[in-house]
Amino acid sequence: MTTSSRPTLLRSREGHAKVGFSELFFDLVFVFAVTQLSHTLLEHLDTGGALRTGLLFLAVWWLWIYTSWVTNWLDPEKVPVRLMIFGLMLGGLLLSSSLPQAFGERGLAFGAVFAAMQVGRTLFMLWALRGGRSPGNFRNFLRILVWLSLSALLWIGGGLAEPEPRLIWWLGAVAIEYLGPVAYFRVPGLGRSSLADWDVEGGHLSERCGLFIIIALGESILITGATFAKLDWNPTTVTAFCLAFLGSVAMWWIYFDSGAARGEHRIVHGGDSARQARLAYTYLHLLIVGGVVVCAVADELVLVHPDHAEPAGIAAIVGGPALYLLGCALFKWVTNTRRFPPLSHMAGLAMLAALALAAAPLHLSALALGAATTAVFVVVAAWETAALRRGRAVAPRH
Repeated sequence: MTTSSRPTLLRSREGHAKVGFSELFFDLVFVFAVTQLSHTLLEHLDTGGALRTGLLFLAVWWLWIYTSWVTNWLDPEKVPVRLMIFGLMLGGLLLSSSLPQAFGERGLAFGAVFAAMQVGRTLFMLWALRGGRSPGNFRNFLRILVWLSLSALLWIGGGLAEPEPRLIWWLGAVAIEYLGPVAYFRVPGLGRSSLADWDVEGGHLSERCGLFIIIALGESILITGATFAKLDWNPTTVTAFCLAFLGSVAMWWIYFDSGAARGEHRIVHGGDSARQARLAYTYLHLLIVGGVVVCAVADELVLVHPDHAEPAGIAAIVGGPALYLLGCALFKWVTNTRRFPPLSHMAGLAMLAALALAAAPLHLSALALGAATTAVFVVVAAWETAALRRGRAVAPRH
């Protein structure tokens, strides 16, 4: 069979690329992964635990977003692509199962599976691009293979190391993974990639990231519901439960009421889809998802321990909303033609900073602090919604 007659595994670039059911099926694994991360952080709520869980979260997010980039180019309706996705699902399930003991007895399992998934998916992409179908992207994935093969050595080496030095090995691996796109995957002899090589279909990537936010928010609601079901139902726990739900609704509102649609419009019609895909969706969305994960931990803390808040609890209860608002503010800033981040979000961050400073001196309980952070979310959501509606009302008619 000649190159011209060989069936392609690539998506058609005509019209909007739909998110396939196999991609949504793949995402189910990451419901489990996010739950594992939340539970791991809750069980090790200290500086060391936060650092280790944060590193694992960076790895999980990177694995998911790289797969989303690949399926932006590949057609998930083609059987080989679908089988590749299912193979990644199996790897993702093994990876997620190893998360609680990644810095313990299952370090090698985590490191080896992560490396195999990153390198294996890249090799599949090279196979799909063979025959000159997209020479620029083929060279791009050759460079990516070099970078990921280097980080794979550190993932596996860290898995073989003792728990203490393992953190250093894996910090190096994460640094390589995250610096790759910033350095355009520069490789001696192969040069560097260009944004023109990253011809993403913006609507698809925007939808994929929005769905991951839904996954993270859904995991938060699952944890809240499961925790509440085990507790005695009294005024305190019912109040904490309602606050957690209201906070989740406000978080959904802040991202999806206008931010998601405006971001999609920019990446589709702004003429800089590759830059937006790299900055707004690959890097900045990890702050948003990370904020949701920490907020889930905070909700469980408020439900189970509504009275005195320890310093670590204060950090989670205030830090989760701050991380989420910061991510949303930066995302909306870079996907809109505004000089500054949204004023509502910046005001919310200022209020959260004030809460963090006042919590210990005022001896605020976890429940009171949770109520205050939820109020901040509601204020930010209402403020932005009112400002946008008012802006549409006064906009000149053409």
